[in-house]
Amino acid sequence: MLSKRIKSLSPSLTIAVASLARDLKAQGKDILSFSAGEPDFETPLLIKEEAIKAINEGFTRYTAVAGIPELLKAICGKLKRENGLEYAPSDIIVSNGAKQSLFNLFQATIDPGDEVIIPSPYWVTYPELVIYSEGVPVIIETDEKSGFKMTAAQLKAAITPKTKMVVLTSPSNPTGSVYSKSELEALAEVLKGTDIIVASDEMYEKLIYGMDFVAAASISEDMYQRTVTINGLSKSVAMTGWRFGYLATPNKELISAMDKLQSQSTSNINSITQKAAIVALTGRVDDEIETMRKAFENRAEEAVKLFNAIDGISVLKPNGAFYLFVNIKDISNDSIAFCKELLQATGVAVVPGIGFGSEGYFRFSFATDITTIREGIRRIEKFVAQKRSVQ
Repeated sequence: MLSKRIKSLSPSLTIAVASLARDLKAQGKDILSFSAGEPDFETPLLIKEEAIKAINEGFTRYTAVAGIPELLKAICGKLKRENGLEYAPSDIIVSNGAKQSLFNLFQATIDPGDEVIIPSPYWVTYPELVIYSEGVPVIIETDEKSGFKMTAAQLKAAITPKTKMVVLTSPSNPTGSVYSKSELEALAEVLKGTDIIVASDEMYEKLIYGMDFVAAASISEDMYQRTVTINGLSKSVAMTGWRFGYLATPNKELISAMDKLQSQSTSNINSITQKAAIVALTGRVDDEIETMRKAFENRAEEAVKLFNAIDGISVLKPNGAFYLFVNIKDISNDSIAFCKELLQATGVAVVPGIGFGSEGYFRFSFATDITTIREGIRRIEKFVAQKRSVQ
């Protein structure tokens, strides 16, 4: 009954772990979940008020597939003001979260056998969407030595005549790594003279610690023309449930194709979210965003310190996002077994590293309060000590 295509698709491990943690908590068990990629902050009040206003004014009808004009204009203004990028409203498509933006992009560009270069650790969705699109994920392994970032030499070695796209994620989920301008310039140099598309996922751009964020498309005119920028408001503005993502590219043929695809799938995103998003995109809640960023930075510093004090595990300090990618190779090279045992023994839920393409790690989300973080790491420390005592 089912298609080969849908059978090839694996469920999201991050969502599965988060759902399991919620179910166990609902059963009355003492569960501390560090699995979800969701800020614990409330959506800023001004955004909520704009949504209520839209409802009260009856803004509840269909809109253009790509988004209402004032929203597309606000996105263009944001990209110019914050990233130095010039786009027209016709270069933008608004979708139901960045996942749909990526789905549209992959479906519109990938033919059977096309190769897509993806550095690991990667967000769990990238290879799955490539496979669903009948493409071939080409995984480039990175580690702590490179700060979990793909080098220009690695990229050059991975390119073949079948390479259609390379996926960049900065800041990274799950490692928190951020590409510097010089690193992006080196990658851009490798891509010169090719037709390779760059899918640049910049969802966590507002959550940066200790360095500046640089948009991939801003590196050069060549990168601007080949890059499809994917972004949204879920992480930086605590709007996960609002389902707001967008992409930008000057490629008119590609934009038209993705608009056509979305018109036959979901059509426009909900009209109320569109109105509310304008508030976030025009700088009216920047103070609240900065408050969240500072809180995440403080949590990261303490969590890194606590983890690195545990004998047998280690973690790099992230430069962005709200995740730690914790190295447990001295304890276990079976991250699924480790995380299952950890959950059963301590009630702490984290995501196995294998789900992100890197065995011997787990992802720990610090998008929760510092008291919970401290208690969670205390339980992990006790669990690791017990594991080491029987090794």
